[in-house]
Formats: sequence, structure tokens, C-alpha cells
Amino acid sequence: MTKTVKIALITSAASLLLGVLITLGIMWLSAPTMMMHEDASNFDFDTTIERFEEALDEGGWSVLTVHDMQAVLEGHGHDVDRIKIYELCSSEYSAEILTLDDERIVSPLMPCRVSIYEKSDGNTYIARMNSTLMARPFGGVINEVMQKAALETEDIIDTLID
Repeated sequence: MTKTVKIALITSAASLLLGVLITLGIMWLSAPTMMMHEDASNFDFDTTIERFEEALDEGGWSVLTVHDMQAVLEGHGHDVDRIKIYELCSSEYSAEILTLDDERIVSPLMPCRVSIYEKSDGNTYIARMNSTLMARPFGGVINEVMQKAALETEDIIDTLID
């Protein structure tokens, strides 16, 4: 092997390694924004809550519980801005997954959660897991059902954001 060929192979291997490292770095830095969605609401906190709950009801979604994290943390001596975390359920979608033994593995991702909160800038935000991204690796019924549930949830949230 000539010196030129050796240099070309080393340069190619180093370039490939550098490319892989840069790609992994970009994925590491962008993972939080890929896995979660956050949007500013067009409304104040109270109006966002009211309209969100109305849209859920109209869409046939159940609110299993609402965690008022401001109140909970206040009870422990912490001062945080208003934040409510909603646990949502569509019985139709839940049943499609939970009636199948092999699909129950995703039950820790259930129920769907949506957070509505204020930030120090005075605006209200809506955050949720990127369910469409999270569903893809599962494939099959899980992917299909989570995609449908995510689309419905996004349709509800779209009524509150730009």
C-alpha cells in the first residue's frame, strides 16, 4: 500500500468518525426539543385552562386528574408560577392498546399528559410529549393508536396557539 493510499484511508476514516461525532452531538443537543413540544398560548392562563377543558369535553376526552403543581409545591414552602398538569384519556384509544397483552408495555406513557403553565415573561405555555415521535419505534398497533391520539390532542391545542 502506498503512502498516498494510507493517507487517503486515514483521512477518510477520520472524516467519517468526525461526522458521526458531530451527528451524535447534534442529536444530543436537540433531543429535548424533539421529544417535547412547547407553544405559547394566545390567551392568559385562566382563559387557556377554560378553553382547553371545553375543547377536551367537546372532543370526547376525559380528564382523569389535574395536578395543580403551584398549590402542591406551595404546600411544601416553594414559590412557583402557575402550572397545571392534565392527565387525559380517550377511552377509545386506551382500549385499543390495553386490551392487547403485548401492547400494555406502553402503559407507563398513559394517560396522555399536557401541561399548561406561566413563565416569568408573563405568557402562558402548553407543553406535551411528542407522541408521534415516541410512537414510531414501537410500530404496529401502538404506533397507529398513539399517532391518532396525538393528532386529536394537537387539534385541540391548535385552537389555543398561533
